[in-house]
Amino acid sequence: MTMRKVFLLLVFLAWSHFAGALDTDSLRKWGATVAVSPGHALVVDEYQRKWQKGTSNLSFDVSLQHVALPSDSDAFASDYGYPTISGHLKYSFNHGVTMHKSLDPSWGMAEEVDYDSRMGNSLAAYASFARPIWRSSRLSLDYSLSMGLGYSKHKYNKVHAVDNELIGSRFLIFFGAGAHLTWRLSGEWGLKAGVDYWHLSNGALNRPNKGANIIGPSLGLTYIPYYNKLPAGIGRRFNPPFRKYWFGHFAVGVGGKSLNEEWLLTQFSTPREDPLYRTDDFSIYMAYSMQADMMYRYVRRWASGIGVDVFYGAYASRVRRIDELQGAQVKHSPWSLGIALKHQVYYHHFSIAMSMGYYLYREMGVNADRIEKPYYERIGLQYELPGLRGLSIGAFVKAHLTKADLTELVVSFPVSFSTK
Repeated sequence: MTMRKVFLLLVFLAWSHFAGALDTDSLRKWGATVAVSPGHALVVDEYQRKWQKGTSNLSFDVSLQHVALPSDSDAFASDYGYPTISGHLKYSFNHGVTMHKSLDPSWGMAEEVDYDSRMGNSLAAYASFARPIWRSSRLSLDYSLSMGLGYSKHKYNKVHAVDNELIGSRFLIFFGAGAHLTWRLSGEWGLKAGVDYWHLSNGALNRPNKGANIIGPSLGLTYIPYYNKLPAGIGRRFNPPFRKYWFGHFAVGVGGKSLNEEWLLTQFSTPREDPLYRTDDFSIYMAYSMQADMMYRYVRRWASGIGVDVFYGAYASRVRRIDELQGAQVKHSPWSLGIALKHQVYYHHFSIAMSMGYYLYREMGVNADRIEKPYYERIGLQYELPGLRGLSIGAFVKAHLTKADLTELVVSFPVSFSTK
């Protein structure tokens, strides 16, 4: 069964379940949207500009969405102006996204091929949180954040797609953001237009990992039976008291990464007759982290603070061997230390944790000195396990100026210093 048939079957099953239950009051809080988006792949730096050729993309997206209404007395929903929580399936036709490395001395030993590499079509399943900025009886404006998983049947390989540096794995991480205007036509139907950005990459769990960055306008037909029950404006309708408090936040993480050093070595410094020439087989190395933060939860939905991050990369010895092979004599240490600003966004048991850090100590060789700035970012989705005093588990990506460094599983727990 092709990816297109799987996508259409999932759409049919989801719609059948939804349509068959519309006669109940609880299902009146549910809606659906079908949208189309003609987009193009962004060229993010001079390196990509040298080999990115075609950029056109066409995506179809179907979603099932839910809102909490004022009658539900949901404090979180009230604080966010009654947001929409959606589950999506996005199928993207990406054959217009093509790549080709022409002859260039900067490619080292990599030889030009006689074809264009293609990104290939993709399927993504993801969840979206859309927060309204403004709402009237006919129009609403929102912004959205999305996270999920993707799949691409076609990926980098040295036989048929040797210049496809965008997609290095079949299974991928999806991240999206957008802004939308919804016009309620009449009754329970509306038109939804906006601009959407989305990103697919493997979180540095394989190489290559340039990642696909797609942006474009979107237009959809939306079924919104709950719209006339939502309040005009975004003022809070249910606002139980919330007591501000300080808390310590402690976390440990275990993750993995492939090495950009190995990618560069096999792409540009390995002769064609070597079996590793432009290989698509890369090892995953273990990485560990610890965090200790001081946080202040000043409203129900947000907490901010500052913390110390410690990283341990078991791959440091491998990086040292690669550097020595290329004649570089520099310092290498598996330990890194950073200080970071932290921010956490809550919605019931889920939260998105973000941080922006600065390395106080990091010695990870030539490649790190060249492409890693002293700054780093981390973002992840967490779930607080009920009944375990705030213990949470989450998936995180650590990056340098949006370029993924590693992906990790993190367990965290808070220690409150005051009563909520």
